[in-house]
This record gives sequence, C-alpha cells and structure tokens, in this order.
Amino acid sequence: MPELPEVETVRMGLAPVLTGKTFARVTTRRADLRFPFPENFAKRLTGARVDSLERRAKYLIAHLSTDEALLMHLGMTGRFHVQAPGEVAPHLLGDYEQDVDAGPKHMHAVFDMQGGGRVTYADPRRFGYMLLVPEAELAQHAMMRGLGVEPLSTALTPDYLAGRALGRRSDLKAFLMDQRIVAGLGNIYVCEALFRAGLKPTRLASVLATKSGKPTADAVRLVAGIKSVLEAAIKAGGSTLRDYRQADGSSGGFQNTFQVYGRAGEPCARPGCRGIVRRSVQGGRSSFYCPVCQH
Repeated sequence: MPELPEVETVRMGLAPVLTGKTFARVTTRRADLRFPFPENFAKRLTGARVDSLERRAKYLIAHLSTDEALLMHLGMTGRFHVQAPGEVAPHLLGDYEQDVDAGPKHMHAVFDMQGGGRVTYADPRRFGYMLLVPEAELAQHAMMRGLGVEPLSTALTPDYLAGRALGRRSDLKAFLMDQRIVAGLGNIYVCEALFRAGLKPTRLASVLATKSGKPTADAVRLVAGIKSVLEAAIKAGGSTLRDYRQADGSSGGFQNTFQVYGRAGEPCARPGCRGIVRRSVQGGRSSFYCPVCQH
C-alpha cells in the first residue's frame, strides 16, 4: 500500500492538471470501487472547479468550487493515468504492483478537464475509493476526524510525542503506525525512521517521555528521523517494493536507499556498525532493524 511520500508524489503529479481547472466531463465505468461511487457522482463534479488539491495522511482531497470535497484513497493498487493538455500519451502515477493487470478493464473513472487535460483512475483490486463530502462536514467525516498530526507539520514535536506516549504499554512500532497519533506513517517509513533514531521497534513507546511527561532525547531523535526520512523519500519520488511511478512517469527511487527495510541478513548501513539487519514480525507486519545500533 502506498505510504505518505507516495501519495504526496501523486498529489504533486495531479496538481498541474487539476488545480484551478474545471471538470468538463466525468465518466464512471462501474458502480463501485471499495464503496459505491457517490450518488450522482458525475453530475455533481461536472462544472465544478478544483480550487486546491491537498494530501491529508494517505488521502487526496480536491477542494471544489461547489463547497464539496472530493476525497480519494488509493487503496492497494489505485493509480492515476494523467494526460496533460498537449501531451501525446498519458503517463502513470503510482504503479505499485507489477504483477497486477492494469489494462483498460481496470480503468474505472475518467475525468476530462476543460482545456484538454484528462485523468483516468485505474484500480485492479478496487480497494481504493472516492467520496464527495460537504466542506463544512469534512473535518468531522468518519475518514478524517480521528487522524493524528501530519508528520511533516510543525505539530509533530518531541513534546507532542512525549504527551501521547506517556504511560503507554504499546511498542514503538505500533505507536507510530497508529493513525490517531501520527497520520500517514506506514510500515516502510516507520522502520526507516526508527533506524535513524537508533530505536528498536519493540521498545515501549513510553521511552519517549520522562515520568513527568517531558520529551526524552529518544523523542527528539525520533521526530528528526521521521521528518528526514519522509522528506528524503518525497524528494526521491517515493518508493515501493516493486515499481512506483513518480510525477513525470519515471520510477521512484527511495527504495534503493533503504537502510533496514527489506535488508534482513545484510550488514548494517551505519558506518562503523558491525550489526546484521534482522527481521521480526509485529502485529502481522515485518519489522527490520539492526540489533547493534538500535536499542
């Protein structure tokens, strides 16, 4: 499943074709994705202008001139084919699974924009979804209201993490992947951030706070690790285990710089460390860490 950097990369690729543009024609080729398309979906979008396009956690949100918001989630295999005005052929945003057929039968929605741009949404497994939500109700929508802070925002601080971690008995991996605490983090980037912070995934989350609730040095390093790994991944155009496509259609490359994820049995990447990367399973998900320099 795409994580925050991949979704942000898709947002950057969609923005030039959608932002400030008006939907001229919308076509749906089936009744549903994970959920049914909203009632009168095409009619409600046609003639609407996209005032802005943002990412919240792993969601894309198009704010419309009609005082509605188009809420989109890519699921496991959702991807967009984007054809800008004057472009001969569309390029692909978000090719997550090489072995999943992404032919015409899986192209479920087409958005033709005034001025000639076209965006086609494909989703072989149909785990993605699209919703139309009144702007006034967006913050309290079921998909939005429980989300934690954005990890690249100023809201993610050592003090914030310490306050949420105080007295917690869950491990750091589960703590960071709880979307109610930090929104948008997934398995790959949690493993990489913990490595940068020198923290083992199985350590208790309470290590981030003193008894009085103040942030520890571990919390300071972890915040820096989260922000730096996400910024690097976005700059690299995202990553997946297979063949992620970034804004211009070329492959995202951050997977080539993983320091622990997927590297079980290989030497630790930290200079001077003689550890060998290990794999363990937490909550049904693989964790990768160095037993020597992560404590």
